[in-house]
Amino acid sequence: MLFYLSQNILILAKGTSFESFFSPLRLFSYITVRSAAAAVTALLLSWWIGPRFILWLKRLKFGQNYDDHAEEQGGLAARILSKRGTPTMGGLMIVMIIDVTAVLWAQWNTLIQLTLLTIVVLGGLGFLDDYAKITRQNSKGVQEFIKLWVQGVLAVFVAVYLWRIPATSRLISDVMVPFLKHPAFTGMAGAGVGILLTALAIVGSSNAVNLTDGLDGLAIGCTAIVSFVFLVLTYLAGNAKASLYLQIPHVPGAGELTVFCAAMIGASLGFLWFNCHPAQIFMGDTGSLALGGVLGMIAVLIHQPLVLVIAGGVFVAEAGSVIIQRTWFKYTRLRFGEGRRVFLMAPLHHHFEKLGWYESQIVTRFYILCVLFAVVALSTLKIR
Repeated sequence: MLFYLSQNILILAKGTSFESFFSPLRLFSYITVRSAAAAVTALLLSWWIGPRFILWLKRLKFGQNYDDHAEEQGGLAARILSKRGTPTMGGLMIVMIIDVTAVLWAQWNTLIQLTLLTIVVLGGLGFLDDYAKITRQNSKGVQEFIKLWVQGVLAVFVAVYLWRIPATSRLISDVMVPFLKHPAFTGMAGAGVGILLTALAIVGSSNAVNLTDGLDGLAIGCTAIVSFVFLVLTYLAGNAKASLYLQIPHVPGAGELTVFCAAMIGASLGFLWFNCHPAQIFMGDTGSLALGGVLGMIAVLIHQPLVLVIAGGVFVAEAGSVIIQRTWFKYTRLRFGEGRRVFLMAPLHHHFEKLGWYESQIVTRFYILCVLFAVVALSTLKIR
């Protein structure tokens, strides 16, 4: 919005005595300037809205007053008690700030539209899940298969939509693999693999971030770090010269996703201000499903869905621990008549809690791991 406004002002001022006065508005044509402005805007909005939003949620009694039976049975009842009453649904604030900031600073194109669609749809799904938990006062929200269906339908819709449009069809039909210069699959075979990868990237990332959101500041801090990786990747993918030099896929219009990533970083850091230990607010499924899904969407839109597996290594480990735990438990129950566990408790952060690590220790160490994964992900730009 501000980009278009600045350009119209420059056009109207051209050839008049006001031309030199309004000439600084040309800076808005630079993606780097608008990205920096988006990050600052989202951060300041978070700081300004945050305290008011927390009070609003408290007045509505949208707090986590119910017991999470999985954590309670895992021996974490004391921690649950210490967090009882903390407002949840903070994801509403995150989604709103990202949307407003992106609309203010980004140019409108198909990639931005699909990204905004993803964060709104998955944010709405998470809202329904959080609202169901609050009204029922238990940890059972929207049924798991319903969430998977909504996520899957959205992902397949996006994949088919991109594939059917000539300008974006190669994002699906040409499957890029990290550390390789050329597509691993192309044509119809690539389209099939690409649609599957798109679904896995969006659905998997959405649920992985959701599973990671179990300790104060953990999920939102890791989201900010991964968003920085995609800030770099989207800028390079949208720059024809840089993408040619680095031999990565050039995606016209992807530079605008840099503005979106900057807004995510600003909103994430702003929310972390209130979500760090001891948390004043939780983002709930409203935030975690939306943020995870939109990271998957951005990875697909810049032709790098598999890089997300590297950059989001912490999210992958958290989701993987749950899959391993459930699978092994069911297998051993069928085989031996008694379910056995690989981890003391899943997701992975609870395993370390059971080992006696402090919550702040786990979060900080996971941040360090997330930074290491981010460095490896960025190394895919040169190691080929």
